[in-house]
Amino acid sequence: MNAAVATSVFAVFMVATVALGLLALRGRGKGGGLAEWSVGGRSLGPVFIWVLMAGEGYTSFSYLGAAGWGYNYGAPVLYVVAYMSCGYAIGYVVGPMLWAYARRHGLVGITDMVAHRFGRPWLGAVVAVLATVFLLPYIQLQITGMGVVLSVISYGAVSLNWAYFVAFAVTTGFVVVSGLRGSAWVSVLKDVLVIATLGFLAFSVPLHYFDGYGPFLDRLVTEKGEWLTLPGHGGGSGDGGGSGFGELWFISTTFLNSLTVVIFPTTVAGYLGARSADALRRNAVYLPAYNVLLFVPMLLGLAALFVVPGLTGAESNLALFKLVVDALPAWAVGLVGVAAALSSIVPMAVFMLVIGTMWGRSVLSLVPRFAERQKSAAQVVVVVAGSLALLLTYTAPNTLVRLSLISYEGMAQLLPMVLLALVWRRLTFRGAFSGLIVGVAVVCALVFTGNDPVGGVNAGLVALAANLAVALAVTLAGPRDADPRPDAEVLAHDPVGEEDESLDVARAARSASDHRV
Repeated sequence: MNAAVATSVFAVFMVATVALGLLALRGRGKGGGLAEWSVGGRSLGPVFIWVLMAGEGYTSFSYLGAAGWGYNYGAPVLYVVAYMSCGYAIGYVVGPMLWAYARRHGLVGITDMVAHRFGRPWLGAVVAVLATVFLLPYIQLQITGMGVVLSVISYGAVSLNWAYFVAFAVTTGFVVVSGLRGSAWVSVLKDVLVIATLGFLAFSVPLHYFDGYGPFLDRLVTEKGEWLTLPGHGGGSGDGGGSGFGELWFISTTFLNSLTVVIFPTTVAGYLGARSADALRRNAVYLPAYNVLLFVPMLLGLAALFVVPGLTGAESNLALFKLVVDALPAWAVGLVGVAAALSSIVPMAVFMLVIGTMWGRSVLSLVPRFAERQKSAAQVVVVVAGSLALLLTYTAPNTLVRLSLISYEGMAQLLPMVLLALVWRRLTFRGAFSGLIVGVAVVCALVFTGNDPVGGVNAGLVALAANLAVALAVTLAGPRDADPRPDAEVLAHDPVGEEDESLDVARAARSASDHRV
């Protein structure tokens, strides 16, 4: 009976998810072209942009990984809150710059920006392939996360293999049809459920198991004090020994990830979907407050230390749901499962959307027969990318999980080519490309030889330092790029006041069109 109730609640909300994706197309004709599908026609208002970008912080990691890290290590998991909040602050400046640059030149992603900045279309294709390698693990991890959630909340009635397929089918279905706009609409439902369920769990679990926060925190300080300071449980010395999650690791990871998140292709998709740069600035101010909710799964992971001790390996990621299934009625378990599942679906949809857009715009468009059918090509790539992630989830799960170790560190190596190049004209193609090759090689070598962190420092930051050093050395020692375009055509800047003028022009054009009709 419990399984039937919980899975029924889950099924109803999954149908609602697909329906929302379809409703997002209402009044949009046949869905428009690639810009409409991939960046919402650059017309999403502050609310949709807020919930869409907030979705970056609430993936299946929020319910599984954050609780699991809290259970295994404790304090080091707070790096998530730290880097995201710092990233929003950096995004206050970077977001409007990228938005204005893409709007001015008709671009729809970072591969477009790189190709336009250096005047080499093939470079966009190279970046698209590289970014896909670093994004594909996230799709696989979200499929895995949603599959685990569905299997647990069904009390084992739904097998993991079927749960993985449901995750793939639901996400692919609405993202192929409705694109970024559909993801934004579903984000509203997801955020309502995330706020409601995490808010409820924040109060109910401590009361149910410990008679309140006072007894819980007293017991935590007394019995598990090691979990409350860096480097956390099993961390060894404060210099990052043992687990490696010491002070240097925390600072370097927060710094690297806060820089990287602002040029992450999925974040940039959110930037480019905005109606105005001012909407991005307001979001950068308000989004850090949303991160407060991330403390809930972290605390519940610590609570699970006393309720379900002895979880090891991948089982520790189920710490939160073991509490939920034990303490709540089946209908409530179903609602929590829906919130966690939508926290997988929304970011997974954006990852798939971004991969499709990059390939449709920057790779397949180089083939003449696909040049005029970029949206259709991108939609096909979405299905292929999702299918590949699903296939590898079944056949070789450890392959992509291992690649996920270098996802953020690898994506960080695009920082000079994307950000530095847009504000410093002197950076040459040879310098940026040489630095990228060195940075990716160093981070792969360090991670796959087990040398991450390096002396307590995040390996991605070490690789980025080598990347920058090579890029600057090659740029300053070599000849200037022979690019005749003016700075205004090549560089990005903060469009303070410009978006208001462009909106006035757009309104005037619509008014004139309505008058003619």
